[in-house]
Amino acid sequence: MILSALKRSAMVCLALTLALPLVAQQAQPIAGGNPALPLVHVENGENSAATRKAHYVVLVSLDGFRWDYAKNDHAANLLALGKKGVWAPEGMMPSYPSLTFPNHFTIVTGLYPEHHGLVANGFYDETKHARYAISDTKAVQDGSWYSGVPLWSLAESQGMHAACLYWPGSEAEIAGHRPSWYAVFDNKTQASDEEEKARIDDAVALLKMPEAERPHFITIYYSEPDHEGHQYGPDAPETKEAALKMDAMIGKLRKALDSTKLPIDLVVVSDHGMVKEEGGWINLDEFADLSGFETVGPLLYGKTEEDRARVYDQLKHASSEFVVYRRKDVPAGLEYNQNPREGDPVIVATGPYPIRAHKPQGGRPDYPPEPGMHGFDPRKVPEMKASFFAAGPDIVRGKTVAPFNNVNLYPWIAHMLGLQTPKIDGSLNILAGTLRDNGGETAGAGELKQE
Repeated sequence: MILSALKRSAMVCLALTLALPLVAQQAQPIAGGNPALPLVHVENGENSAATRKAHYVVLVSLDGFRWDYAKNDHAANLLALGKKGVWAPEGMMPSYPSLTFPNHFTIVTGLYPEHHGLVANGFYDETKHARYAISDTKAVQDGSWYSGVPLWSLAESQGMHAACLYWPGSEAEIAGHRPSWYAVFDNKTQASDEEEKARIDDAVALLKMPEAERPHFITIYYSEPDHEGHQYGPDAPETKEAALKMDAMIGKLRKALDSTKLPIDLVVVSDHGMVKEEGGWINLDEFADLSGFETVGPLLYGKTEEDRARVYDQLKHASSEFVVYRRKDVPAGLEYNQNPREGDPVIVATGPYPIRAHKPQGGRPDYPPEPGMHGFDPRKVPEMKASFFAAGPDIVRGKTVAPFNNVNLYPWIAHMLGLQTPKIDGSLNILAGTLRDNGGETAGAGELKQE
């Protein structure tokens, strides 16, 4: 087993036989010889007496696991988890844009992307005069790019340890905290079976720590089946194989968590779905003069009001494959009209169409769009819907939920952990009927409606 432990000012004696040395902002391999999942330990004191009595939540993300994969591919472990607890048979609604970093951070902050700041996987900040990109380690680890209070920071601020075995944003100090344990984010597309199982072994090892050190909130991230969905398309056999591989991993995780005999709520979600992309690249500069604009993908940043108005006029009747808005006029349902990082004007695809400002410049090679893609409005492209399954001692058994916005996961998880939440976009009311202490058990099985 891969083991993790802790050095405090004095050595803590663990029930485990191996230890993970205390490191300051530098990941190191876990003692015991498996370098697959180095962990960084941050000294956050001990769990408070009150939080030691709390239950545990393990939150797992399966990147790109579309809402209907489980049913279509007969994912036995996920379906069993849902039947033991709650699930969303028609999917969970991702926030717009339905991209990886924005939605992972929405799930753990209860804020829409325009409020937590990650408005895309890459964008430009006019105040910083700088770009954020998920491939830029320096930016990813810089807490000034993020707003809101992630669940791990919320827990640490209230005397409860947390651990992130990958999660976007977990490497940065946000709202004054980092999780007590975290792995440096690695969006590796094809991790080995040993590397993927290492996350399970680490989670169990952390849960076997003494009560004073044991994390009560743990996140685990897997990059599949997103990679296969992009490369081969959502309906390809390779994507189905990856989805079933992740389903088997959930079965192993559930068995491992059960072995701890702790009261653990297991929550399995995805960030978005996947759709077969249609057509070739739509290059916005073929319809409008983007001179003087900063651009990131399809995002447009005009330097003057005159430029912004001019490009809006040039694009507003250019194509049926996208709609263009002045930022302030983006429909309220998208929650995407307040943050300057969104650009102005704002381009919204009307279907699964690949859009960018420019083709590659300077003789750099160009490539056709990937067979599978996401990022679209889930109300117009339902294939964007994500997955939701959960079971545990705080969750009622045998209940289904109608599609709900993923901002509502934050207050629901915080409630199970006994944490007080700040002002957020989500509401506990949406999923309250799935909780045993909110009357959900006596309500009986049935469907909860989105408010």
